[in-house]
Amino acid sequence: MLDRSEVGKRGYLKEDFRLFHLKDSRAQKLDYHYHEFDKLILLLNGRVTYVVEGVTYFLRPWDLLLVQHDMIHKPTIDPAEPYERVVIWLGREWLASRSDSGEALDSCFDIAREQGFHLLRFDGERRLQYMQLIQRLEESLRSAEFGAARMADTLCQQLLIGVNRDILKSRTAQEETDSYRRDPKMEEILRYIAGHLEEDLTVDALAKRFFLSRYYLMHRFKDVTGYTVHQYVSQKRLLRAGELIRRGVPVMKAAEQAGFTEYSSFLRAFRNTFHMSPKDFR
Repeated sequence: MLDRSEVGKRGYLKEDFRLFHLKDSRAQKLDYHYHEFDKLILLLNGRVTYVVEGVTYFLRPWDLLLVQHDMIHKPTIDPAEPYERVVIWLGREWLASRSDSGEALDSCFDIAREQGFHLLRFDGERRLQYMQLIQRLEESLRSAEFGAARMADTLCQQLLIGVNRDILKSRTAQEETDSYRRDPKMEEILRYIAGHLEEDLTVDALAKRFFLSRYYLMHRFKDVTGYTVHQYVSQKRLLRAGELIRRGVPVMKAAEQAGFTEYSSFLRAFRNTFHMSPKDFR
């Protein structure tokens, strides 16, 4: 079972969306964590390295990072410079309610997950457009004027429309290989785990399938992702079970489809992670 000091949920979102404009003069140390909502991170100043599902991103000012719900990630912040960023938390129900048929506002997060690449980098003109849009969004969220809440809602939708358009046509960051570091073999293993959670995913089984020594797999996986194979698989299975339960799948069936072979172990792990029973979670 995962030690929550290593991987845990961070932050709760009760609103449709929230915007944080943060500036830290001292770097705080954050552990690996995940969210039940989608998140945009726009770096304004500072030096920060983000690990998202095993891929390391070396951010520059005005880089935009897309972190989908349930993705395990961690920032490492250089204390030599103030760390300033805009972070936007996006509720999944709000995203669905504001989406049109065939044009889901959260498509950008799905695309980033499918590509295994979560970084957007813009030219000067697009930076200015994003800066102006975010400034207007911040002002609307602070305003008490007539229609301010609706204006903020609309501006947040405009922001996401822009992100969706840019992710479909921009490959700038991917072409700049110094902006990220990845391990193709470990990425292949992570994709396999995500698609086969109901199967045997022990170190021995994965080492055999990918023609790696057990020792190499254990240590390389830890180096790349920050956690052990067992920890990673356990967390992903719990998150999958939670998704299924939310959709109305019976708890025992959800546990089975997520790869848990012992129901009692599943219940114990679920309570340790979500601090509630599957019934209350639903």
